[in-house]
Amino acid sequence: MQQSNPQWFESTSLRESVSGGDLHEDQGDSSASDAEYHRALEVVFDAENIHRRRSSLASSDAANLAKQRADQRADTACFVHQLLESQGKGRKAKAKSREAILENQKSDKVSDGNVPTTHSRLLSKKQLSDMAWGVRELSKRLGSIRLKLKVKTVFLLTKAHDETLIEYTREVAKWLLSSDRPTPYVEKTLEKNDKFDAEGLVSQDPSHNGRLKYWTNELCAQHPHTFDFVVTLGGDGTLLYASWLFQRIVPPVLSFALGSLGFLTKFDYEGFRETLTKSFSDGVTVSLRLRFEGTVMRSQSHEKKQQDRDLIEELIGEECDNNHTHKPDSSYEILNDIVVDRGPNPTMSAIEIFGDDEHFTTVQADGVCVATPTGSTAYNLAAGGSLCHPENPVILVTAICAHTLSFRPIILPDTIVLRVGVPYDARTSSWASFDGRERVELHPGDYVTISASRYPFANVMPQGRRSEDWVNSISRTLQWNSRQRQKSFKEWQDHHT
Repeated sequence: MQQSNPQWFESTSLRESVSGGDLHEDQGDSSASDAEYHRALEVVFDAENIHRRRSSLASSDAANLAKQRADQRADTACFVHQLLESQGKGRKAKAKSREAILENQKSDKVSDGNVPTTHSRLLSKKQLSDMAWGVRELSKRLGSIRLKLKVKTVFLLTKAHDETLIEYTREVAKWLLSSDRPTPYVEKTLEKNDKFDAEGLVSQDPSHNGRLKYWTNELCAQHPHTFDFVVTLGGDGTLLYASWLFQRIVPPVLSFALGSLGFLTKFDYEGFRETLTKSFSDGVTVSLRLRFEGTVMRSQSHEKKQQDRDLIEELIGEECDNNHTHKPDSSYEILNDIVVDRGPNPTMSAIEIFGDDEHFTTVQADGVCVATPTGSTAYNLAAGGSLCHPENPVILVTAICAHTLSFRPIILPDTIVLRVGVPYDARTSSWASFDGRERVELHPGDYVTISASRYPFANVMPQGRRSEDWVNSISRTLQWNSRQRQKSFKEWQDHHT
């Protein structure tokens, strides 16, 4: 298949862009080596590029730290990481000089000591654009091939309080334990669950001893490379929980539809044996879903009184280099949406919205929903936002019950870094939630940065259904444009002529 030669792809083919790998586009069959598969699912940047974003970070050593970690990842990155890294190397020769980039960047206004990793909110406009373009280009290529991965461990995720789903999980675990199949990992809470009956499952065959293993939230967060493949049994919420558990590196996720709607769950459980067998032996087709990185930024003490401070002035105005106004508190990777709302307060929220280094608007509303294309069918839809195909590189911003007749949902490019904050003169605080799970109070002066994440979500798709699947799903689950067909006219004819 002939590929176009974008700006920093040069004339490198997909086979050539994976050093030492075996990734093909021949008739939809491909394979990836073990070393490639075990690489982290993340995007890597040129560490020499400098950083920006006022009130987001201030560390001159950030680039060096990022480069050190890139070197440490040399032997432990996945096919996505390696493909994108090779693309970055290909465009180095064409990169603009450091001085040219400096002209379009502004100093950062946050004191942040040692920075453990490079967050996407800190990237320059060019870096963020290159990152987003790289993920989109790779997603297109991955959609036309099958990745044959040697899976040694399978992460099983389900609702541990649902008896029916526990039975299904036990059935899948039993099938994996038999013969020469990957080692299953189930949630630690199922170890003593009577319905799951782990002891009875292991005692059925002496070869099962020691093969059934258990995962915890800490294991997912600290050692995500333990798992080669994720299988979810439930609905869209279960898949979102998988995204929440793997905050950085996400193994490929295959979801069986056992929930209510099923926008993201693409496989029928009845055929799980055949589905998993083909996935392990013949490979899988992967769709990279855009995730957001959301970071809570806390206002720092200042010589001015709070009522005299101006959030707009602090984020985009002229300030001294040593005037650090905000500090990062916590960061989350989300697949659906970030919502800033009034929480338990009886009155409306006052919310400031910034894009890059511009102040967009001030919203008086119950809240603001910032959704990914994947999350366009969730809270965004309920708030009156647009439906959006998951391959669109955009950020959807929708007000929740805005106290105005003129606010309309807007769609922004994924190269923008949004900041949604509470002004210092707001009557009450607001609350931020991330994929509906973490709930954080935002006091006057605090804000949340929202940007495209460096860690996309690898969703396994059925072969040959990539293009039409999304339209079918909204038609099936939401009855999109469902209407009785209009009757045709029956023309009158004059029989007397």
